[in-house]
Amino acid sequence: MFQITLSQELTDRCPEYRGAAVYAEVTNTPFCEGLWQEIDAFTQELRATETADSIKLQPVIAATREAYRRLGKDPSRYRPSAEALRRRLLRGLELYRIDTLVDLINLVSLRTGYSIGGFDADKIQGNKLCLGVGQAGEPFEGIGRGVLNIEGLPVFRDAQGGIGTPTSDHERTKMDLGTRHILALINGYDDDETRLRTAAEMTRDLLCRYAEGQEVVLAYFTK
Repeated sequence: MFQITLSQELTDRCPEYRGAAVYAEVTNTPFCEGLWQEIDAFTQELRATETADSIKLQPVIAATREAYRRLGKDPSRYRPSAEALRRRLLRGLELYRIDTLVDLINLVSLRTGYSIGGFDADKIQGNKLCLGVGQAGEPFEGIGRGVLNIEGLPVFRDAQGGIGTPTSDHERTKMDLGTRHILALINGYDDDETRLRTAAEMTRDLLCRYAEGQEVVLAYFTK
């Protein structure tokens, strides 16, 4: 498991931050029918009960948006991934089908409102991660987004640099069909430990059900 710390800059501006990490040995696949049945069921429920305006009021999403504002980022220009996923579904679009691990993380994010980073743990440099704040000009290649301006975004860094923000993860550590160890990092700015634990346990359960998850470790971290 990785040692995870929070920078002073991050905790000064977002003192309520609580995070969870889920690490597991896994088997990835291109598609999982059972998982997509769950995604389709959630999609129908979301479209029947939510609107574009109500998404921003979901407690976890609202808290993440507020954290962005405190750090100097406009959450309407750089949306947290959980909000962006829900908005996509409400526009009548389907989720991209990437692979089982990515799709699984997306489902947890959709259900809980947490923006979750999903990383190939074997691609992370070193065994320490620090959550800090993105700096002006800091290099970051978002997955499928090209160069991303992460100034003012919360960012996890390994020994080489940034690997993930609540808006996008980095190409360098992204998961693929060869991924054998996953690290999922759940970003909680809502100061609700029970809700955070529910999200971590949901992630664990889905990994075991759909990705042959083994040796699963759950860890929680705060200032």
